[in-house]
Amino acid sequence: MAMPALHPRYTVRDLQDLPADGQRYELLRGELVVSPAPSRHHQRLVQRLGFQLGRYLEPLGLVETLVFVLGDVTWGDDVLVEPDLFVHRPDQGAADWNTITHLRLAAEVLSPSSRRRDLVDKRLLYQAHGVETYWALDPEARLVEVWQPGDARPLIATEVLEWRVVPEAPTLRIELAGLFAEAPR
Repeated sequence: MAMPALHPRYTVRDLQDLPADGQRYELLRGELVVSPAPSRHHQRLVQRLGFQLGRYLEPLGLVETLVFVLGDVTWGDDVLVEPDLFVHRPDQGAADWNTITHLRLAAEVLSPSSRRRDLVDKRLLYQAHGVETYWALDPEARLVEVWQPGDARPLIATEVLEWRVVPEAPTLRIELAGLFAEAPR
């Protein structure tokens, strides 16, 4: 005798029927994850990071590849994530979110309610789908975990965060003290 499923499996199509109620809806391998709207401190950190990335990408002609408003990234019918911030390849990002499947960078700001999901579940999805660099920003510890596909352990940035959008580009250097200024401890 088969056991009934304890938790329903959702699809990206199912998310279209959910209310626009200010909650953040994501799918992690069919599991529906609902998060409250981010705190003001969380959004301030995302904005600071987004502005620095924008200043870096603009002279390279790539500022349009930066997304730091909620944007859907889907990989199949049972995965939909909304990174706090991401950079995609310039050939993706036409008129529809579903054209963006290759991320050069994804960043999540950790919070007590999202910590495990961002550090484990979403990280594993990002790695499995070839996200080139994943940053997990921890405002309490004032550090950033830097992950790439295949990494078993992260690089831990505590002073300066460095990144290149492509190997031939100059290196972006972000001082973490300024990025995390005023973050709650």
